Amino acid sequence: MRHATSAAIAVTAAMTLVTACGTSGPSTSSSSKGLTMWALSDQTILKESVDAYNKDHPDEKITLQLYANDDYKQKLRVAFGADKAPDIFFSWGGGALDDYVEAGKVDALSDAQVRLDRFTPSVMESATFGGKAYGVPANGLAPVVLYYNKKVFEDVGVEAPTTYEELLATVKKLRTADVTPISLAANSKWPTLMYLEYLLDREGGSGVFEKIASGDTSGWKDTSVTRANARLQELVKAGAFGSSASSVSYDQGASTALLYTGKAGMELMGTWEYANLVKAAPDFVKNDLGYVAFPSLSDGKGDPKAIVGNPSNFLSLNSSSEHKSAALTYLKDYVLDDDQVDAYIAAGSVPPVNGLDSRLAEVKSADDRKWLTFVYDLVQNSPSFQLSWDQALPSDQADPLLTNVDKSFLRQIGPEEFGTNMNEAAK
Repeated sequence: MRHATSAAIAVTAAMTLVTACGTSGPSTSSSSKGLTMWALSDQTILKESVDAYNKDHPDEKITLQLYANDDYKQKLRVAFGADKAPDIFFSWGGGALDDYVEAGKVDALSDAQVRLDRFTPSVMESATFGGKAYGVPANGLAPVVLYYNKKVFEDVGVEAPTTYEELLATVKKLRTADVTPISLAANSKWPTLMYLEYLLDREGGSGVFEKIASGDTSGWKDTSVTRANARLQELVKAGAFGSSASSVSYDQGASTALLYTGKAGMELMGTWEYANLVKAAPDFVKNDLGYVAFPSLSDGKGDPKAIVGNPSNFLSLNSSSEHKSAALTYLKDYVLDDDQVDAYIAAGSVPPVNGLDSRLAEVKSADDRKWLTFVYDLVQNSPSFQLSWDQALPSDQADPLLTNVDKSFLRQIGPEEFGTNMNEAAK
């Protein structure tokens, strides 16, 4: 098994985990014959699987094209519309993938074809529609977790909150100590969305958003949607995010820095943040970084073990492909095979496959081993893994969603108005 130092883990994981930050593309690898495949430019470990396949199949190689994140979704839509889409394509699952499934553009995949039983069941939900799977997980797990600064907590005399009530109490104590309780890059909007995702799940259970994602827009008017927005606004009123969150953007690393410099006590973010912290402040990770699951709600219907975030990205098979046999060989034997699994673990990422306990136990770095085991157990013990709403919903609802999330955060609309606005936007 291959291992990596913390510094190496930070650099590699930053490239492989943060799928929202592709910056270059398109670039092309392999030959003009055989299959075509599209993915994001930051998927370096995924590219290694293509190289391995091409080495073993010189007569039917995969031509891999890599794109920047911002260009990719539009490029894929145009390609499908013109019947020029690749044989295999990369996606986030959820509503965007379902759009292609409903249009008859994607083939269902069986266990016999691609060995689906090796993947974590909760992850597969994001690419399963009508009881059939339409994608194979292609990279690491990225649930959203609550990070905290142990030194700040010790100085203030608080412990990591496990309930919403404890979270509010912690916010009040941190404010009294002139520490921003929770670092939030609200200017980017999607970090704020993470709070609503968890609060709704804790309030009403995973079924509420599942109803919405299935196309039943009346779900937006569920009372738990209103209560989730009321909780978000309660946190804002309590000063949880300080006075300047709306001016902070995530991409510049400012929200991350607030946590490791001790200016903020907590941060809610995806697991890719661990790599960013190791790279920016390795001593902080070693001495003062703590992390827990999102707090539970004592009067909520949701399971406290449920998680939200990005279960994985997926590779799917174009139903018009003329190279289906070769594509299935690649998906079955080269995507998240043993070499790929080792590569992701060495990069500080947990791949969504079953039976990783022994491999994780062999990780040399105690910090990395503890982190990887935490993430793996979090997912394995979760009854549901809810895909981020802006990926789960159809693409035409993503902008109204983020706009209304921001308005709710700024208290420009009431808690009930959020659901009303989203119900109208989804019609």
